[in-house]
Amino acid sequence: MTTPAKASSGGAVLVGALVIDSVGTGLFLPLSLIYFVRLTDVGLGLLGVLISIAGAVAFPMPIWAGALADRFGAFPVVVAAQLMQALGYLAYAWVGEPVGIFLATCLVTIGMRFFWSTVFTAVVDFADGSASGMSKDSWLAVANTARNGGLALGGLITGAVVAGGEVTAYRAIAYCVAGCFGLAAAAIALFVRAPRRPVSDADEPGAGYRTLLRDRPFLMLIGINTAFAMTSMMLALGLPTLVLIGLHGPAWLASAVLVGNTVLITVLATPVVKRLAPYRRTRVIMAAAALWAGWSFLFAVLLPGEHIWVIPVLIAATVLFTVAEVMHAPVSMALVAVIAPISVRGRYLATFQYSFALAQVIAPAYFTTLFEIHRALPWVGLGLINCLSILAMLGWERRVPASARPAETVGERR
Repeated sequence: MTTPAKASSGGAVLVGALVIDSVGTGLFLPLSLIYFVRLTDVGLGLLGVLISIAGAVAFPMPIWAGALADRFGAFPVVVAAQLMQALGYLAYAWVGEPVGIFLATCLVTIGMRFFWSTVFTAVVDFADGSASGMSKDSWLAVANTARNGGLALGGLITGAVVAGGEVTAYRAIAYCVAGCFGLAAAAIALFVRAPRRPVSDADEPGAGYRTLLRDRPFLMLIGINTAFAMTSMMLALGLPTLVLIGLHGPAWLASAVLVGNTVLITVLATPVVKRLAPYRRTRVIMAAAALWAGWSFLFAVLLPGEHIWVIPVLIAATVLFTVAEVMHAPVSMALVAVIAPISVRGRYLATFQYSFALAQVIAPAYFTTLFEIHRALPWVGLGLINCLSILAMLGWERRVPASARPAETVGERR
């Protein structure tokens, strides 16, 4: 198969657009439920049902997103997804009845699902045609840095703007979010170019997904990655409960740890991935799982009333978690991009997102059920899951043909 020509352009604009997009997400993230509680008379229970149904409507979207990315290119789908979110957030400023809230939420949720199902394909396609010499892993690490930096900035802005509780401030946030998505879409559409991937059997309806469903190692990788995806969510999901209820600690402690995690990701993502370039991606993922296991076991031994050593252990454990996170996120996506047939890469990367969707379903029930029994159980279980996942990755590595692990950088170890 012919390698695409070096034709990508607008890398700095792409990174800037991803930052702006993430600022928009970060602006609204703290208001996910409280926004409509403050601006409408719809009850919290009904709001939760409407948002859950919208999430269910959006659940199948990666299937179509992957096919569209393969057929028309990933960047047009990314731009369309950002515009859908922009329109949805504009509607947020005006809707007040359940039907309107549901339709606006569907627009935002579907746009978000399309975006996350294709943005990694877009970044990898751009990396294929980039003359910078950066690997797929490095481009994905830069995208991860942009995302985390934007999320943190957006959250800080929202905290300052809505501190007074004025209704007009909430609507202003919705307008700003819409503006962020619209600006990011315009920047990508006007200034970012990447070579088109070759299209072969992807032209035949269903052929690409038939190829994917016959790829047992890939389906196995989705299953293994579900454990990693659940682990990656557990710091934000479980830490506040652990600190406040399990350790009887101050509320500021959990917030400080989460902010530190975000800052470290922003600082470490790119240099860590560059440092790991000579190593097999499978081994990098296994090393990340080992670090996550260590983080989990450290959280498991924390005891209430021992604040003198709880804080240092929390900090040390969070560093382990963060390093694991910056190793896993870009490298796992790059691994999928490499094992996928190039003509159906979009389908593979979109379908891989189901490991994160499944984790979002499993993680809350897993944590709350075990935490109610004992504060240490979720963390012990998570540590054991990661240890077993290392063994599963070893088995998976043996099943993957040699062509699925090509050297992406000079000197990659076989």
